[in-house]
Amino acid sequence: MSGESLKKMNPERKIVLDNPSNFQLQAAYLAYSEAYDKTTDPEVRKFLNQNINDLQQNKIDYQTFYKNINRYRQIDNSQCQSRSSIKSLSKSEWRNQMRKIEREKRHEK
Repeated sequence: MSGESLKKMNPERKIVLDNPSNFQLQAAYLAYSEAYDKTTDPEVRKFLNQNINDLQQNKIDYQTFYKNINRYRQIDNSQCQSRSSIKSLSKSEWRNQMRKIEREKRHEK
């Protein structure tokens, strides 16, 4: 069998990182892994593998890596777009609330 026919029989395999000490590379690997798992197209998987390899070998920077793979990632924008309001309490309001909770705990039994 020729090398090309072996490539067609063996789909691109997911790359595993060995360097857990590099935080940026680990974060990039998680993004790569997410995109890799969500696609079934062998050409896209080959492209993703090439990008993570280039990043490991410092052929491309992180900005270029994310720009290249972002079209294959599906980020949940609903979490980014919705804004939840943050309610804060003054110190006295917080104390009163804590006293009430403690009182209810004492008399619960």
